[in-house]
Amino acid sequence: MLDIRDRLRETVNFLAKEIGPRPYTQTSALNKAADYIKSKFSEYGYHVFEQPYKVEENTYTNIFVEIKGNKAPEKILVAGAHYDTVIGTPGADDNASGIAGMLELARLLKDTQLDRTVQFVAFTLEEPPFFRSRHQGSYVYAQGLRQKSAQVEGMICLEMIGYFTDRPDSQFFPLPFLRWFYPSKGNFITLVGNIRSRAFLKSMTKGFRKGTDLHVESFTGLPIATGTDFSDHRSFWKLGYNAIMVTDTAFYRNPQYHGNGDVPEILDYERMAKVVLGIRSAIEEIAGR
Repeated sequence: MLDIRDRLRETVNFLAKEIGPRPYTQTSALNKAADYIKSKFSEYGYHVFEQPYKVEENTYTNIFVEIKGNKAPEKILVAGAHYDTVIGTPGADDNASGIAGMLELARLLKDTQLDRTVQFVAFTLEEPPFFRSRHQGSYVYAQGLRQKSAQVEGMICLEMIGYFTDRPDSQFFPLPFLRWFYPSKGNFITLVGNIRSRAFLKSMTKGFRKGTDLHVESFTGLPIATGTDFSDHRSFWKLGYNAIMVTDTAFYRNPQYHGNGDVPEILDYERMAKVVLGIRSAIEEIAGR
């Protein structure tokens, strides 16, 4: 796990420290991040695909690779994270942590024999002003799958997976009564789904627990629970696909959310590595091997 932890730290440092803020207004920074992601995919032995598209005269790019399934290649499991940030934040947790985790999953699973196809995707333009719009990178990607009539088994969104704390009463919730059902310390990871995705969420949680001793909670999001659809999984929900978000719960725990203090030093790379191992286990179970 030491190797995984160090690789996660390396990616977060490069994106959040060497590049820094990666908002839609700084296309040069986004391009540097995209080049880094492509270089890592290539280093791991993948053929890299790009999905460029134009928004307001600028070109933005989704980047993806895949492991082709052996028995049912037409059935697809997507694991993705966004590489852009809001203006002014280094975005270590949001969302260099998610990109680091996604890249590690791609590396660890590269030579795994799977029944179904697994796609690893780095999305652009998750953050405002394009969040919840047709210009959001994940929406463009999911729409492309829909146009191909792709059989998407489910989508796993890695959204802020690096901030943990053992401080008492450090975990907050979108609905007050949830404090009676979930831990008060922000030292766990959460898998969030919608009603349609309940079976997929159950399978993901079961598979995750087989791969790590990190405490994991699951939550079926309700429309009134603010934040449960605040990432790229929402795009897949909108197009009728099963999807779940893997998250450290963002602003319900991390005080540096969308701030200039979201730097690499605040993350817990040991627990991040356990998140990666849990997701790897879930992917292996769902995609088959």
